[in-house]
Amino acid sequence: MGASKVARYGLITALALVLSYVESLLPPLGVPGVKLGLPNIAIVFALYRLGIKGACVISMVRVFLVFLLFGNGAGLAYSIAGAALSLALMTLLKKTGKFSSVGVSVAGGVAHNGGQILVAMALLETSRLAWYLPVLWVSGTVAGVLIGVVSGVLVERVPEQK
Repeated sequence: MGASKVARYGLITALALVLSYVESLLPPLGVPGVKLGLPNIAIVFALYRLGIKGACVISMVRVFLVFLLFGNGAGLAYSIAGAALSLALMTLLKKTGKFSSVGVSVAGGVAHNGGQILVAMALLETSRLAWYLPVLWVSGTVAGVLIGVVSGVLVERVPEQK
């Protein structure tokens, strides 16, 4: 990997980490577990600019750095599940060519919430948490639209590096 590519990965990872920190400073949005998903701006941008491998590396590095700097063990499990499921679905939808960055981002937000609920259900050994999915899907959709719009603007305006 060349120095230019390493620098790009580092910058996008740093942006994702800073956005994670900024999000941690924001007051709760009124419903437990609901967040804007600001770091996903960097992840969606990476998916469109660096491809699946680059987005996956940046997403997982961000998850582990956030865990090391601000997190706990249970949070790591939730983050990995949400990030992995989100990235998998976003990659599949992007590959079809039928979805904009907004559609891809919305699917990612909803999948992220689904992954986290699945982990919670496994850790707490109850399926009763599934009732919370509609609330998280609505918040994931709203946040996904916002993140998708911002990411799409960045993809359009930031020149591609060779």
